[in-house]
Amino acid sequence: MPSLPTSRSPAGEPSQPIIRDSSPRFPIGAQIVVVGAGACGCTAALAAHEGGAEVVILERDATPRGNTSLSGGQIPAAGTKLQRAAGVDDTPALLADDLIRKARGACDVALARHIAAESARTVDWLVEAHRLPLSCITDFIYPGHSRPHMHASPSRFGAELLAVFLNAVAAAGIDLMTAARVIGLFADTDDRILGVRVARPDGRTEDIGCDALILACNGYGGNPSLLRRYIPEIAAAPYLGHDGNQGDAIIWGEALGASVKDLGAFQGHGAVCTPHMVQVGWPVFTEGGYQVNLAGQRFSNENAGYSEQALNVLRQPEGIAWAIWDGRCERVAAQMHSHQVAASIGAIRRFDDTAGLAAAIGCPPVVLAETVRAVEAMARGAAPCPWGRDFTSKPPLQAPFFAARITGALFHTQGGLEVDRRGRVLRPDGTAFPNLYAGGGAARGLSGPADWGYLSGSGLLMAVNLGRLAGIAAAAQVGAARA
Repeated sequence: MPSLPTSRSPAGEPSQPIIRDSSPRFPIGAQIVVVGAGACGCTAALAAHEGGAEVVILERDATPRGNTSLSGGQIPAAGTKLQRAAGVDDTPALLADDLIRKARGACDVALARHIAAESARTVDWLVEAHRLPLSCITDFIYPGHSRPHMHASPSRFGAELLAVFLNAVAAAGIDLMTAARVIGLFADTDDRILGVRVARPDGRTEDIGCDALILACNGYGGNPSLLRRYIPEIAAAPYLGHDGNQGDAIIWGEALGASVKDLGAFQGHGAVCTPHMVQVGWPVFTEGGYQVNLAGQRFSNENAGYSEQALNVLRQPEGIAWAIWDGRCERVAAQMHSHQVAASIGAIRRFDDTAGLAAAIGCPPVVLAETVRAVEAMARGAAPCPWGRDFTSKPPLQAPFFAARITGALFHTQGGLEVDRRGRVLRPDGTAFPNLYAGGGAARGLSGPADWGYLSGSGLLMAVNLGRLAGIAAAAQVGAARA
């Protein structure tokens, strides 16, 4: 694998990813340091704190935000108390099968099954112990989900969840240092992490010691050079993730000699309103909506998954398409925060007939009318979809129509540090580093090597479950060392 570039300080100067020093002197320290204050970092810190460890979270931004706050705030899980209360029959085996099937078996299958098995414990704990405001989504099912796995906040908006996570961290008395960008790791000759170096906005640096380190600082979606190297097909697309996702965890891991896998994997989104850069709710498609290009013609199976649909849209002329749905679809999608925003800013338009819609698209009315008739026939079961989509489970769309001009976008990368079932970072030979953990976007996801393997919600699934597991394991490790 090509060498990754070194990380850079806030002033733009190259930092030293790994500082080799067997006996550094740290003015301050904590038993466990967590890098990143998103869903993964907060979950890890809460779990470690409950395990009796002293924890500090280091967050690069002045106000924690990250990809969690930009997400739809939906966490897949199977067999939760919330599902049972809602009458949903689900099992970890079904969730694991969905994850593995979506990734075409190209993910860490054993880890997928373990994460699925832990998912109910994690969600039940977050709801009961930390008041995460989750409920089951039962009115629609995302592509690839065999059951209603999703658990979401009332607004279905990640910023709402992050606020609750941060309140829980504060209530637990866990120290959170903001405007504290980690620019290097101290390690001895056995690769034991001894501490971190932090850069402050005024140019000062601080060294902080630790007995264990948990990396929860996401992937490299905000690093154009790494995108061009590993995912050139999406590098020029709009990026709707957090700019702070610079690949720091991957750079540190590679410098240590860690196993880094699936760097070509990413989560895209194939229905982002342009030029507004707000996504429409995917239920418009699960409920029967579809997409046409600027010629007024369909071009793919829109419901295979919103991640792979990003490239399908970007491959169309001008990288533009139009999403089309009706009032029934709109009522379901309107529950989602991003869809509400899209509607409020005028990105979603209403049309009484196909002639008006064709005029907005700029395509021949006869072509769009034929596309609409063809999809109606597919919904009635009178004709097959050329791309294999099954329209028969939903009724044909009825005027008036809703539509939005859309493009494809990148949300976050899915490749990262290979970890075991406790979140320990692994070397290429399968051995674990002494006290280094990773979760969320910093760790290898369950999507396999490309965009098509992403199952909806996998980002937060890995964030909260690996965060919890890493926090438990790190607390046990430092506790054993203390004893």
